[in-house]
Amino acid sequence: MESLRLVPKAEALQTAKEFKTDQEVRWCPGCGDYAILAAVQAFMPELGIKRENTVFVSGIGCSSRFPYYMNTYGMHSIHGRAPAIATGLAASRRDLSVWVVTGDGDALSIGGNHLIHALRRNVNLKILLFNNRIYGLTKGQYSPTSEVGKITKSTPMGSLDHPFNPLSLAIGAEATFVARTIDSDRQHLQSVLRAAAEHQGTALVEIYQNCNIFNDNAFEVLKDPGTRDEALIRLEHGQPVTFAGRGVFRDPVGELYVAELTEENRAEVLVHDAHHPNPALAFALSRIADADTLHHTPIGVLRSVERPVYDDLMSDQLDQAVEQRGPGDLGALLTGKDTWTVA
Repeated sequence: MESLRLVPKAEALQTAKEFKTDQEVRWCPGCGDYAILAAVQAFMPELGIKRENTVFVSGIGCSSRFPYYMNTYGMHSIHGRAPAIATGLAASRRDLSVWVVTGDGDALSIGGNHLIHALRRNVNLKILLFNNRIYGLTKGQYSPTSEVGKITKSTPMGSLDHPFNPLSLAIGAEATFVARTIDSDRQHLQSVLRAAAEHQGTALVEIYQNCNIFNDNAFEVLKDPGTRDEALIRLEHGQPVTFAGRGVFRDPVGELYVAELTEENRAEVLVHDAHHPNPALAFALSRIADADTLHHTPIGVLRSVERPVYDDLMSDQLDQAVEQRGPGDLGALLTGKDTWTVA
C-alpha cells in the first residue's frame, strides 16, 4: 500500500462547503472553536485529499464535537484515547489522512500517556490540541494547563498544581513537529496547519483557544492590537528571532533571554532553526514565555525534523516477516505453547 500523497492545490476538486456537514454547530456563542472549525474547513481542500480518505478522531470535551461538523469520516471516541485509536487507524491504513482533535484536559490529563507515546513513535498523525486552560464541557474546573493560583469551581482557593507546557512536553517526548498558533489569527493558523499537513510523522499543533464562558480573555494579551506586538514572538525558520524592537539571545549556558536590540548586539540575535536535529533549541524557545502574563510567547513552528514514520516501519517489518517466514497462522498462535488452562 502506498503512503498518502499530498497533491497540488490545482488538482483539488473539492470546496470548503463540501467539508461542512448538515449538523447544527453547537458550541457556546463566541467560543474560539468556531474560528478553528471555519479555518480547518477552508483549509482542507488545499490538501487535494478526498473527503473519504480523511478521518477526524476526537476524545471527550468541547473540542471533541469536531468530527460531527467535518464532512469526512470520523469518530467521537473516549476520554483521552483519541491518539491510541488514531494510531491503530493510521498504522493499518496508510492511505488515509488522520487528524486528532483534543483539548488540554482530554490530551494532558487522562490522555497524557497516549499522547506522549504517539509522539515518540512518530505515527503519521496530525494532532490539534485546543488549549483554553480550563475544563469547559464539565463547567469550569481547572485543567492541566491552568496557571498556579487559578480560582475555579474545583479550586476555590486557587490551584496548587504547576501547569504543563504542552510544547515542552511534546519536545521532551521527541516529537518531530511541534507548533503553536491562535484561534483568532486565521492566516497564521492555516499556515501552521499547512506545515503540519506536509510533515511526515506526528505533528502536534497547540492552538490557544478562548473559552468565553469559563475562562474568557485568557489569551487577550496575545490578541489585543495594543499588546500583541509586545507579547508575541513570531517564529520563522532561518530568520532572526526579533519582535517589537527586541531580540532573543542565547547566554553562555544555552538559556534564552530577551533584550532590547542595539547596533552592538544585532549580530548576536538568535536565528531560528526549526530543522535542527537536537531538540534543545526548540525546548528553550518553548520555555521562554512567562506562564502568567504570556509575555514573550512564541508562535509558529518550533520544531520540524525528519525521522522514520512508525506506520512505514511497521509495514516494512510485516512484509519482511511474510517473506522470511510465510503467512502467519492465527490458530497456531492461539493454541501454541504460551497458553494454559485455568482449573
